[in-house]
Amino acid sequence: MNFVEELKWRGMVHDMIPGTEEYLKSGMATAYLGFDPTADSLHIGHLVGVMILRHLQRCGHRPVVLVGGATGMIGDPSGKSLERNLLDEATLRHNQEAIKAQLSKLIDFDTKAPNAAVLVNNYDWMKDMGFLEFIRDIGKHITVNYMMAKDSVKKRFNGEGDGMSFTEFTYQLVQGYDFMQLYRNYNCRLQLGGSDQWGNITTGVELIRRIDGGEVFGMTCPLIKKADGTKFGKTESGNVWLDTRYTSPYKFYQFWLNVSDEDAKSYIKIFTFLDRETIDQLIADHEAAPHERRLQKTLARELTCMIHSQAEYDKAVEASAILFGGATAEALRHIDETTLLQVFEGVPQYRVNRADIEGGMPLMELCVERCPIFPSKGEMRKLIQGGGISLNKEKVTAPERNVTATDLLAGKYLLMQKGKKNYFLIIAE
Repeated sequence: MNFVEELKWRGMVHDMIPGTEEYLKSGMATAYLGFDPTADSLHIGHLVGVMILRHLQRCGHRPVVLVGGATGMIGDPSGKSLERNLLDEATLRHNQEAIKAQLSKLIDFDTKAPNAAVLVNNYDWMKDMGFLEFIRDIGKHITVNYMMAKDSVKKRFNGEGDGMSFTEFTYQLVQGYDFMQLYRNYNCRLQLGGSDQWGNITTGVELIRRIDGGEVFGMTCPLIKKADGTKFGKTESGNVWLDTRYTSPYKFYQFWLNVSDEDAKSYIKIFTFLDRETIDQLIADHEAAPHERRLQKTLARELTCMIHSQAEYDKAVEASAILFGGATAEALRHIDETTLLQVFEGVPQYRVNRADIEGGMPLMELCVERCPIFPSKGEMRKLIQGGGISLNKEKVTAPERNVTATDLLAGKYLLMQKGKKNYFLIIAE
């Protein structure tokens, strides 16, 4: 496959330094992309970069993944109006190891093939370099005028945010030095990144040209935004993380399932490896019957399986069916406590003494006197007789039904349902 052509039809090319495409066609290329270890998990905002590296490797080229242990201590000013909080070395090292483990699931570092991915940490070549050595050997080759002309710098100097510290001002030099190290030690001649990295990438290209006389290249992809112009990857509760500790597979699945039709048409190209013919057909099918949400369902399936697993995808689909479809009582008992609480986040909750449930309690007493789900036993009886009440997804057929400990989901929950859409969660403590 041709790497540039593959990215172009997917809408993943923004800028290229002249000669980039020719370099990629000349044989196995080595290209790098960096991730700052500001947290111990990547989030879906990083996925664009990961997908680019996977495409690069699939096209026969060698990816170099740079974990920015040194640059993470500075903070990249690109696209930001405020200075980043600096992290200590112990936190950064922990974050790096976690990110490496995540990336290893998505990019092949272990193959014996010549294009096996390489992971490097710029802290390893920056930690022993003194300030005087850096400004003498690197800083003198790039003028302040050149650095000031970068958009990321100009925005901050023109009143966006609180200005810029000298620390952040030097970021482009440090990133340029990274490129030079990889050029010298790995014959890496191409840097990849988002369009906000263009200034940093071109500084590296210029630095290598001036110091080593080498010809190197840069290529960026557009920053991904939602159709309404807002930032991609953010929800009301914050980032959508790849680590299950921060975002469950269920919530991850739901994020993709709920994207807009317009966004789904672009995301299906960017975030999956489905071929062009398959994607064109999916878009045509979706436009013919948008209510079936085929694009969103495919997107949610492909991403959840890729980042988590087929088993987690199956669980997420089953959990969604509990809230939105005709899931069974057995399916409800299969989902774990965390997912159960996320599925029913926001529904009315009531708390009762677990000991009362263990001894057995009439359902009508529980739902009228202990938990005011129904205004009266008479009304509840009528609803039961009409088939309008379910306990844990099973129709309640007898008004005199008792509730015991065996009814508790995950040992502490009861799910009451009135009609099709009204849920109530009773928590036995």
